[in-house]
Amino acid sequence: MSEQEFDIVEAENWKPKVLLIGTVLGAVVGLSAAYLLIKSSGDEAPPDISAGQGAKLGVLVFGLLRNIATMGE
Repeated sequence: MSEQEFDIVEAENWKPKVLLIGTVLGAVVGLSAAYLLIKSSGDEAPPDISAGQGAKLGVLVFGLLRNIATMGE
């Protein structure tokens, strides 16, 4: 196989790898966050998260995604 053919094959195969790695990392981070939330609430009752806390978390997540999206530029 020539070097040019190898470069074409490498260029075609990187996207599924990135998607798979991102999916696994996202699942691990989400599971870890849920575990920490459960652990911090204790055994008494479900965690009490206000709408304001949820909005703050949403803004943080969107900011993180925006930063990740601009890393490739």
